Amino acid sequence: MDKHELAAILEEIGTLLTIKGENPFKIRAYHNAARAIESLEEDINKIIEKKALGEIPGIGERLSKKIATIVKTGRLPYYEKLKKSIPEGLLELLKVPGLGGKKIKILYEKLKIKTVKDLLEACQKGKIASLKGFGIKTQENILNGITKIKTYGQRFLWWDAQAIALPLLEKIAAFKDVKKVEMAGSFRRKLETVGDLDILAASKSPLKVINTFIKQPFIKKVISKGPTKASVLLNEGIQVDFRVVSEEEFSFGLIYFIGSKEHNIVIRQMAKKLGLSLSEYGFEPIDHKKPVFPKSYKPTEDEIYKILGLCYMPPEIRENMGEIEAALKKQLPKLVEERDIKGDLHCHTTASDGHSTLKEMVLAAQKLGWEYIGISDHSKSSFQAGGLNEEQLLSQMETIHKLNKSKKFSIHIFSGLECDILKNGKLDFPDSVLKKLDYVIASVHSSFSLDEKAMTARLIKAIENPYTKIIGHVTGRLLLLRDPYKVDLTKVIDACIQNGKIMELNAHPRRLDMDWRYWHHAKEKGLKCIINTDSHFTSDLLHYKAGVNVARKGWLEKKDILNTLPLSKMQSYLKKMG
Repeated sequence: MDKHELAAILEEIGTLLTIKGENPFKIRAYHNAARAIESLEEDINKIIEKKALGEIPGIGERLSKKIATIVKTGRLPYYEKLKKSIPEGLLELLKVPGLGGKKIKILYEKLKIKTVKDLLEACQKGKIASLKGFGIKTQENILNGITKIKTYGQRFLWWDAQAIALPLLEKIAAFKDVKKVEMAGSFRRKLETVGDLDILAASKSPLKVINTFIKQPFIKKVISKGPTKASVLLNEGIQVDFRVVSEEEFSFGLIYFIGSKEHNIVIRQMAKKLGLSLSEYGFEPIDHKKPVFPKSYKPTEDEIYKILGLCYMPPEIRENMGEIEAALKKQLPKLVEERDIKGDLHCHTTASDGHSTLKEMVLAAQKLGWEYIGISDHSKSSFQAGGLNEEQLLSQMETIHKLNKSKKFSIHIFSGLECDILKNGKLDFPDSVLKKLDYVIASVHSSFSLDEKAMTARLIKAIENPYTKIIGHVTGRLLLLRDPYKVDLTKVIDACIQNGKIMELNAHPRRLDMDWRYWHHAKEKGLKCIINTDSHFTSDLLHYKAGVNVARKGWLEKKDILNTLPLSKMQSYLKKMG
């Protein structure tokens, strides 16, 4: 067991104790212990071997024994007993946006609410609004949250779907009769969320392939099955539509099943003008005369598009949002690639709410072959995230300065801050502090319920601060969890351009913010982008790949993205910004 798994268990124990209404000091002890474990640089197993758990601040004798038991055995009777003591449905209530341990405790004690179904019925009868500390607004928010759970429950983050799809693709590729296999659908177009997975295979024996597929252990349920198609439910809960075609049909099928529907409608109309009918099976002459192409014709996607007078369009941009017109003129952008990224400027450490130390984050970035990493812990108003006060921030800056000077690492560390944009648009620290940093990311972390006019004004005021260099996760959305707050993005984008500020493309798979639908036109207006991971674990650094996906969907090129710059140019750029 590593420190992250251990900390997660301690954190959950604290939440369970909150639901039970235990002593606040006991609850706080578990939360503090989780935080202390996360900040460790030494391996937890070695600390236990040395019997040095008691030397960690905030971890007393009783907690030391429990931690040692968890790490050595992988289980803790106290934790298991605690989980059993709480009605199972109460843990499900934690998934409802806005409900934490304290509110769940009140709902259970006052209204005997044990499940999401109970909660919905109580809202519909107006019982939640009558509770002290809740009110009509809270009841409305809970109702909206329950609705979102039902809607969101039918979709998966692209990043999570990838972890299922790619191993699945490898397994199908190993089937005896499969010649080719590719992902299709919204997954291949790299939409931020997907409802299901579409997979297309080529084979001379489609039925054999289908029969092999439906017998696989990774399938929970066969929904339907035919000679060339099967729909199944995987053990992970996601549906897969699997189709098998001939090798001659494969590229036509890819174009058709990748979509989007709107893109396909236009290219089919273009085929008609050439006297051809385009389908997932191939080209056919509309007048039913002699076929234009031989039966053995096996074109690539590129060749199919060329017949239509188009150059190849990457799947990410097949949304009928200008790509066909650009392809006709041979003016498609050269989209950014993963290898173009040279670093990341939005990374948290254990100094605030990160789960990896500064050194761990730097080493992980160095392992990726990057030239630099920026440390940007939270500012003091984000108390829930352990935001830094002025003294802590200055101490971290000094540490970073010493590390750079020591040449201990092969990459450069930038000293930054994710600074809260307060409700009135001011930043969380005075200019006298902010000017000492290499850069400042200004982000909203509170008062999400402001109306559009107020939120827009709030962001613009932060943009106008001379020390703001980057606007972080501009709409505050959390995919499948929380909708964006109301903001006029056009005005915010214009303000960034006018003030020479950079817009973050937050690459965390649950954010992917700013949305790709805004980037194409924003970059044409002159908006500069930076792909940041908002990492809290070293493993989060890999999320830059999700950011590149979104950047490609937004037509961004290497020249549009700041962190494709090598170190020397990045340093110069940040200095020029003031």
